[in-house]
Amino acid sequence: MCVAVPFFVASVALASARLSSIWCARLLVEVKIGEKMDVGDAAAVVDARIKLSIGTEQSGNADGQFRYARGLVFDIHRGLLLVVDSNNHRVQVFSCGDGCSFVYKLGEGGLEPGQLQRPDGIAIDHDHDRILISDTGNNRVQLWSLSNQSFLSCAGHLGARGSAFNTPYGIAIDKHHHRIIIVDTFNNRLVFLSSIDLSFLFSIGGNRGSKPGPQPGEFHFPMGISIDEDRHRIIVADTYNHRVQVLSSIDGSFLFEFGSQGDQPGQFKYPQGLCIANQGRIIVADRHNYRLQSFTPEGHHISSFDCHDENPSGVAFDEHRGLIAFSAGHRVHVIGANQWLPGTFAWRPDLHRYAPSWIKQAVLTMTMIRSMVDECSAMSLIPNELLFEIFSHL
Repeated sequence: MCVAVPFFVASVALASARLSSIWCARLLVEVKIGEKMDVGDAAAVVDARIKLSIGTEQSGNADGQFRYARGLVFDIHRGLLLVVDSNNHRVQVFSCGDGCSFVYKLGEGGLEPGQLQRPDGIAIDHDHDRILISDTGNNRVQLWSLSNQSFLSCAGHLGARGSAFNTPYGIAIDKHHHRIIIVDTFNNRLVFLSSIDLSFLFSIGGNRGSKPGPQPGEFHFPMGISIDEDRHRIIVADTYNHRVQVLSSIDGSFLFEFGSQGDQPGQFKYPQGLCIANQGRIIVADRHNYRLQSFTPEGHHISSFDCHDENPSGVAFDEHRGLIAFSAGHRVHVIGANQWLPGTFAWRPDLHRYAPSWIKQAVLTMTMIRSMVDECSAMSLIPNELLFEIFSHL
C-alpha cells in the first residue's frame, strides 16, 4: 500500500530529524535571535543565550518602550510577563509565546489612587486575583485586579512607622502566612502586611547597617526581595551592604547571609533584584558588576551571566517554561530555558496550551508521521516534550 505524504508533512519530518541534533548544540537561538526581537527596536544582544528582547536602547513612551524598566514578574497561568515601566509611571504586559508581543498597560502618572509615581516592585497574588505594585514615589502599595486590570485599593503614606513608607522598592507575597512583605528602602526595614486586609502586622530592621561591620538583620537601603516558599525563607538584597540576607518567613529572624563588596564570583556591587529559580537556586541582579549571579539555596556561587555594558535591576523566573527575564536600562531581556542554568526547563503537560497554534499543528503532524514509520526508527523515539522545545526555538 502506497501512502501519499503531503510536501509539508515530509518537510516537517526532515526538519525534525535535523533539528534533533541541533537541539543538542543549542544553536537555534543564535540563528533566529533577530527574528525573535519583535517588540520595539531592541538592539541585537551579543549573548546568543538571549531568546528575545523588549524595548529600545534609548528611552521611549510608546507601547513596548520603557523609561527605566525595573521590577518584573511572570504570570505563569496566562503566559504573560509584567514589567514596571518606572519613569513612564505604568506597568506594561507582554505575551511571551512566539516572540513577545504587547498586550496591555495599566496605570498613569499622578498622586491619586490608581495613579503611579516611579513604581518599582511588582508581584502577583494568584490566590486573590491581584497585582501588587510598590508605588515608590507615592510611598504606598497599590492593588490591581489581575483579571480585568482595574484598580482595587492602596495602602501606605510617607512615614517611618507602622504601614507608612519612605520610598518602598521590592514587594513579595508569603502565601503560607498570608502576608505581603514590602522593602521599605529608605527606612531600612521590611514591612509585613496582612494579605487579607492590608493591615500592619510587624516590621523588622530599621537600623541602618553600613560597612564596616553591618550586623545580621540590619539593612542599608535594601531593594530586592523574594520568597523561597519551599524552605519558608525570605531572601533580601541588602543593596548598600553589598550582600544578600536570608531570613525565616515565620518570624523574620536572621538565618544567614552571603556576599561582600567586590567583583569576584560571589561578591556584589549594589545587588538589586533577585528571584528564586527551580531547585531553590537564587538569582541576583548584581547591578554595578553588570551581571546576574546564581547561587545554591545555601548561598554558594554557581555561575554568572555577563550583561555586558548593561546594569541589571530586576530579575524574574518562569517556572513553567524555564525562562529568566531581567531588566536593564530601557530594555528587558529573556534568557531561554537551559541557556544559562541547566535544568531550568521542567516539562509540564499544561504547557501545551501556551504553545502557538503553528507549534501545536507541527507536533500533531509529527505524531501522525510517527504512526506510519517503524517504531524502532529515530523519529519514533522523539517525545512530544522534546518536539515542543525544538519548535519553540524556531
